[in-house]
Amino acid sequence: MGNEWFAWGWLAAIAVVFLSAIVWLFPRVSERYVHVHVWLLLLPGTAALFGWIGAGGAVDIGPWRFDATSWLSAVYISLLSWAIQRFAVRYLHGDRRYRLYFSLLTWTSFAASLTWAAGDLRLIAVCWGLPLVGLVALTALKKEWEPAQFVAWQMGMLFLASWIAVALTAVWLGARVGEWTLVSALSAERLARLALWERAVMSGLLMLAAVIPAGQWPFHRWLMESAVTPTPVSAVMHAGLVNAGGLLLWRFSPLFNETWAHVALFLIAFASILIGTGVSFVHVDYKRQLVGSTMAQMGVMLVQCALGAYGAAVVHLVLHGLFKATLFLQSGSVVPRVGRAGLRKTGSSRPGGIILGVLFGWAFWQAAPHEPARLLSALLLAASATVAWGRLTDFREGRWLGFAVVVALALASETVRHQFMALLHNGMPSAFLPPASFEWLVCALFVAAALVAVWIANRRSSMLAIQLYMWLVHLGEPRPAATEAHPRYLASYLKEGMAHE
Repeated sequence: MGNEWFAWGWLAAIAVVFLSAIVWLFPRVSERYVHVHVWLLLLPGTAALFGWIGAGGAVDIGPWRFDATSWLSAVYISLLSWAIQRFAVRYLHGDRRYRLYFSLLTWTSFAASLTWAAGDLRLIAVCWGLPLVGLVALTALKKEWEPAQFVAWQMGMLFLASWIAVALTAVWLGARVGEWTLVSALSAERLARLALWERAVMSGLLMLAAVIPAGQWPFHRWLMESAVTPTPVSAVMHAGLVNAGGLLLWRFSPLFNETWAHVALFLIAFASILIGTGVSFVHVDYKRQLVGSTMAQMGVMLVQCALGAYGAAVVHLVLHGLFKATLFLQSGSVVPRVGRAGLRKTGSSRPGGIILGVLFGWAFWQAAPHEPARLLSALLLAASATVAWGRLTDFREGRWLGFAVVVALALASETVRHQFMALLHNGMPSAFLPPASFEWLVCALFVAAALVAVWIANRRSSMLAIQLYMWLVHLGEPRPAATEAHPRYLASYLKEGMAHE
């Protein structure tokens, strides 16, 4: 009973935050109250942190289930929401829907917390769409701007498909196995009642539900055109909602056993990584670069899920979310810096960087070769170390300082990853592990793609490079309906202002 008080405390904190968001909507409430509301956003995170430390295991209260994943999600969402809304206090000040923005940001963030605390299939089916509805409403707030309305409509249709896919899976699974509690419904005994084709269809529906909010190919268009949203909304979108697919697949991971769903998931994610990385390279607009980066990073997260490394995927989404939120909130202060360091050639450092990367990757893989997706992580670490070595040797302090920085960053990264994995271990369901040959094939495809990219980069004047460049530019550009040469709503604002005078 003692552990249940932590859960009740968190639910009470969520109720306080939602009540505060409603109070803030009343025009008679002073605008100074927004500062009180923003600080109240830390209450659920504080309660979740105490629950994470003090509960010591899973806590079930009716249809709610609080485990390591639920507590981590609650802490992360609370901290993220506080940082974004604190930034929005000044950024959105003067907007006609200033109050509504904060209320919807609060709804979107903490509805996601409720989703990951849901332990009943029917509750999951309902909660999955609540933050998606909030995100569509945030996008559509600029009612006078036609591109925003077009993007909101497009998002609404796709998110509705994702919501229906989750609802169908949850109801179908619960009805067939005769159990509505998520943990019990996914037990080996209950899943044995399902035919192989049923599990395959359910896995396909879950993949559809995951890749849509993650902005993966072929549903990436909504993410590419989401740049019409204000910066705080973009931060919530890219640091929070797009990550939901990884957690959804983790929650239902036992369904993927004995199906080919992980192969289909990898193919979709791999295509998304190539497209997202290419878009981020060819576009000069900073916000569009971040959109392409998010698409690629979500692809990496889903590749980890396809390899059965759900714990690594959750760590990835948390750290990526914090990093991407910081980039969006700092996007207005980006100033190009041109100096001698940018003009120096680093070709002489390539052999040393490759050797350093190979050593790092090999050592990382040998530390735990049987861990899911360890080979892929080692490959990505080796590539990162190689690139970092080439960049850090440009500094005047020299390459040995760069070497020390690379080593320190690698050790810090592994320490953080290991600690997160240890904290999440108790909340991890039994995951499907594909054959080792599949992981080797995945890594071979990544290496092949990297080699092709280097080959094309060294032949930029070739027809293939030009055609690829133009294709990626086209993929990253919004459709005409999602753009406007001159926002007409500004003219309407001006007319209204003149009429009041």
